[in-house]
This record gives sequence, structure tokens and C-alpha cells, in this order.
Amino acid sequence: MLERSIIQGRGFKNVEENGRITGFQIVLRNPNYRGTAASLLDGVDVTVDGEHWESHVPLWTLQGKTHTLESLRATTDVRWQLDEYATITVPKPGGLSAGVHTIEVTVYLRRPYFPPAVSRSAFPASAKATIVPPVPAGGIRHAVSTYSYSGDIYTSMSMEDVMADIADMGATGIEILGEGNIPGYPTPDPAWIDNWHAMLERYSLTPTNYGSWIDTAMWHDRDLTEDEGAAQLQLDLRLASQLGFSSIRPKFGVTSFQLDPHPIWEGVVERSLDLAEELDIVICPEIHSPTPIKHPVTQGYIDFIERTGSKHFKLLVDTGIFQTAAVDDGHEGIEVEDGKRPAFLEPLAVPMADLAEVLPHVHFIQAKFFEIDENLHDLHVPWEDIVKTLQDAGWEGWLSSEYEGRREPYRGREQVRRQHALVRQLQAKHG
Repeated sequence: MLERSIIQGRGFKNVEENGRITGFQIVLRNPNYRGTAASLLDGVDVTVDGEHWESHVPLWTLQGKTHTLESLRATTDVRWQLDEYATITVPKPGGLSAGVHTIEVTVYLRRPYFPPAVSRSAFPASAKATIVPPVPAGGIRHAVSTYSYSGDIYTSMSMEDVMADIADMGATGIEILGEGNIPGYPTPDPAWIDNWHAMLERYSLTPTNYGSWIDTAMWHDRDLTEDEGAAQLQLDLRLASQLGFSSIRPKFGVTSFQLDPHPIWEGVVERSLDLAEELDIVICPEIHSPTPIKHPVTQGYIDFIERTGSKHFKLLVDTGIFQTAAVDDGHEGIEVEDGKRPAFLEPLAVPMADLAEVLPHVHFIQAKFFEIDENLHDLHVPWEDIVKTLQDAGWEGWLSSEYEGRREPYRGREQVRRQHALVRQLQAKHG
């Protein structure tokens, strides 16, 4: 599915030939209201951060074949269809630096049904886009949660668009929300499952963590029993296994503003450990603001790990607990009354020493964030401290981007690219 913007959100990257970076690419959609013969293309001006390339310089790739402007003009069997994109390659030895860039383009098309004086039509566009560096070898693995695309997924983006986005930035893992992302949940059509696996293969993605819910207060007259909660968790364990996931995050209903999980959590998990072991899936309760690491809830999970000795129950840490500044937007359905934020919006600033201490029990990290500016500066979360702590400990699990900021269309996808650029640069710095 193409984006409305002429400059597409993915495909902006450096180009390597024979071990050398020789330029960069951007991806465009056809700005016209109809497809056009390639012979009618009249070039594209490109400007990035003030550096300009004239319309005859960039190469065009259409339908899998790359052309100069002159060879395009000579074609008789190539078209730029409305549902296809064009890849524009711009020569620049060394390419573009990692980070956010300002792109301006003007696409020129000749429209022979216009009078000669105006038949060369100009379609200008501009965008901010991010060059994401390659993942440093070894150590942290990079994933993206589909939660980052909330509002876009199944409206302006399909699941395949999301997978293509994740692969385009060089991440290799995908995290999903079971009931939020699976059509027909909890019994999806087998054809959907087949297509899911086909898309994973197409984009070389690994299913990482499956988000599930144990809605303890789903009935108005009573809470769920342990047996009912276990049935829900086991249903999701089986579905997660069908889809290839290696961990599951059960979100239990809570009983306090400190997110104390409903007391049935322990019995629900204990009843499900044998199935988790059979399916080789790790059950990971979430440590989420306003619950810090040094807290009875977290300690209760650690006590359970030590009591059972199970390798299939570990912790999931949400990096929102490390926030050093408050967030006042991006939370649909949450109202700030009389200037007082809910507790989970206040910064906890959990110290890195606490993270280092608990890391042996941590299976998965949701890389929660809200806003990264054009200088790759996170306004709320101290990524340098987090990355250094993980690398110093030799932690090699999944770091899964979870954007929870404002939900303007396509904003999440660009923010995730910025986060990956930031974190990878920090990995290289502290590696």
C-alpha cells in the first residue's frame, strides 16, 4: 500500500557497491492521477539538506530495471503505474550520515494532452526522513512492536506494510498484540496464518513476543477464577505457538494504581507452565510504570522464578520506567485533571543499577519511547545509559521498539526509524 505523500516512508537508505557506499536512494509514488509511459518522464530534482542534484542526474528504477533519464526516454515498454513506486538513486560518494535529513524533490512529467507550453508538469514534495545505520554485529537484537503503528495498522497500513517497514530499517524481529492484530481472534482463518508465515519469510522476520490479556474483571458480577484465567492464557499460548512466537506477555488485570496484578496471576501461570514448556514459550509479565524494579510486584515475580525453577517464566521490562521527564500527550483515553498526571505518566527514573541487578531474569525489553527529535535526542528516555548497561552486562535479548507518542498518520514509523538510528549509534559507541 503506497502512502499519500510522494516521498515514501521506507526506502531511504545509502547504496553500497563493491563494499563502497556510492550514493543514496529515495522511493517515490507517482504524483499523477494516472499511470504514465516512462518515455514521458522528464527527470527529478533532488535536494537533501541543501545539497542539490539536477533532474538529469538521478537514476530511476521501475519494474525492477534501472535507467538513466536518457534511457527512460527511449523506452517503449516501461510504465510508471499508479500502484507502483519508483526508486531514485542519487550518486554521492560516502552517502548520507545516519540520522534525520530534509528531502525535497520535484518530479517532472510531460503530459502531451496539455498545451506544449505547460505539458512539462512539476510535482514538488518535501519530507523529513531518517538514514538508519546497520545493526552492529552481536549483542542486542532489534525488533519492533506493532503497537508503534497504532492508528495506522489496518487503516493506512496493512500488516504487510508494517513488516516491510520493519525489514526496511534493518530490524529482524516483530512483536504483536494478539487480539489487537489478528483478524478473527481467537480463531483466525487458516489462510491468514499461512499468509502470516509467508510474509515472515518474505521479509526475513522472526516472531518475538506475543501480547495477551487476562481480563480479570471482564464479568460485571465477579472476577475470573484461576481456571478461567489459565484457559485464556493457554488459548493465547497455543495461538502464539502457531504463529511462531517464543515469548508471551500476559497483561493481568490490576488492583491498584501501582499495577499490582490480580491475585489469580500466580495460579494462572503455575497452571500454564507445563504447556509453556511443551511449546517452548517464555511467559513474561511486564514491569511497567509506575511499578519500579525495586517493588513487591517485581519481587513477587522473581520469587516465583526462584520457587518454580522454571526457564519458561521470566521478566519483560518496559523502558518507560527509566523516564527522566514527564509525558503529557499521546495517551488516548487518559485525561489529566487539575494539572495532576496519573501515576504512570510521572517519570520514575529507575536507576541503571537496578536494571543491571535484575537483567539475569529479563527475557525481553519493550523499548518504550514517546518522542525523538531531529537531532536524535530522546526527550524522555536515557538511551545512552540503557544501552551501555545492556552491553556492559552482555545482554543479547530482543530490544523491541514501542512508540507511544502522538498518533498523527505515519508518525510512528518515522519515530521508530529515529529510535533505531539512535540506539544503533550508541551500540557502536559502547561496543
